[in-house]
Parts: sequence; structure tokens; C-alpha cells
Amino acid sequence: MGCVRGAAPGAVPGARLIFRRARFGELIARQLDLFERENAGDLAEATHLLERYHVAGREEAEERYGDYQDALQAVADLLEEMRDAYARTLDGPEADRYERELARAVRQRFPDIELTS
Repeated sequence: MGCVRGAAPGAVPGARLIFRRARFGELIARQLDLFERENAGDLAEATHLLERYHVAGREEAEERYGDYQDALQAVADLLEEMRDAYARTLDGPEADRYERELARAVRQRFPDIELTS
């Protein structure tokens, strides 16, 4: 038979994740899909500028990296406009939760882009 224990078993690894469901997960995924389609040119430009930075000589590298950072900031600004527009439709705690979940999703999908609060 099995071993009988007097104590309850330990926590299931990853069980905490079960209770941290993303309330806005599906909505955010659709928003980011649409964002990628509508802003494909801006995202491609940022990728192109990163590639130019990687092949730049010493003299040009700093300027090209600055161009890349500017492109990332422009994309972040667009994402923040989208975030703020939707968050205004929610009450305080829900808006905060949406903003946190969106920031997490953006970090996963666009690791080089950081949203500001």
C-alpha cells in the first residue's frame, strides 16, 4: 500500500499561479495583436535601427543606439496612449490591475519596451 503520513502534503509547485489569473489577459492579447498590426512600420523601424547599431563602427554606435532608443520610446508612447484610453473606462482598482497586466504582457512580447506609469 502507500505510506501514511500524519501531516498534510506540502504546497503543489506552481499552485500560486492558479489563483493569479490575468483578468484582462484575453483583452490585452487582442489589443497587442491589433497594436502590432497597426504599428508594424514603427516596430520594423525599431528593429532596423537595432540592426544598424549592431553593425555600426565605434564612431557611429552611440548615435545609432540613441536612434534605436528614440524609436522604442515612440512605440512605448503609442502603447501608453492605448493603455490610458482603456484604463479611463475602468474604476480605480480595476484600472490599476489592467495597467499592471498590460505592463507584464508588454515586457513579455516586447522585452526592450518599457512603459511608464
